[in-house]
Amino acid sequence: MCLILTAFLPLSLFADENGAAILVSNGSVLVNHSQAAASLALFPSDVIETQAGSSARIQLNGSTVDIGAQSVVEFHSDELVLDHGSVLVNTSHKFRVRVGCVLVTPAYEDWTLYDVTDTDGRVTVAAHRKDVYLNSHSPHAKLSREGEDEGRSHVTVLEGEQKSRQEKCGAADVRQYPAWDGPLDSPWVIGSGGGAILGMTLCILFCFDGNPVSPSWPNNKKKP
Repeated sequence: MCLILTAFLPLSLFADENGAAILVSNGSVLVNHSQAAASLALFPSDVIETQAGSSARIQLNGSTVDIGAQSVVEFHSDELVLDHGSVLVNTSHKFRVRVGCVLVTPAYEDWTLYDVTDTDGRVTVAAHRKDVYLNSHSPHAKLSREGEDEGRSHVTVLEGEQKSRQEKCGAADVRQYPAWDGPLDSPWVIGSGGGAILGMTLCILFCFDGNPVSPSWPNNKKKP
């Protein structure tokens, strides 16, 4: 009975209930590295890959996203993370697109049409209907999902305009740290440590008159 009900219930009911979406594929499309059906439910953190000559559409409440050929995206309920390729967003709920350090957000809670393209590490945003905000941050600043951190660049792409940014401006700040660069590396500390070790060694050799401490001579007395 459950299988019969599942077959007849529309996918949109599952999508709305679980905060998911519907993916409609045209051609060869992979979801989480597996071939996708023509239509299926899409859940947060699912990864969509479109092959050459293929495309896909994400349908969710108040928004649709068209994914171009040879694109890789990660779906979330309020935004899309674009690894590379292109997407066209039509939204009334300020659905966002994130590419590296760049966050694209509609300026108004109204139907907004914009596209985002990531080619060779360069992000291009075009606003076709209504304005969108283009936020990017420096390599040393962390951009929150709300885009409210310091060290960011905030510009408005007006309707009919197009602007670009570098994708890698927010790459992880990878540093090579030495094993230890604290006070223990000081020559004075190293010399003092060496002197202490030498003193302890001489004491062990000469301070006990040749009779080591052992359970049989607990007071270090010479054997009668």
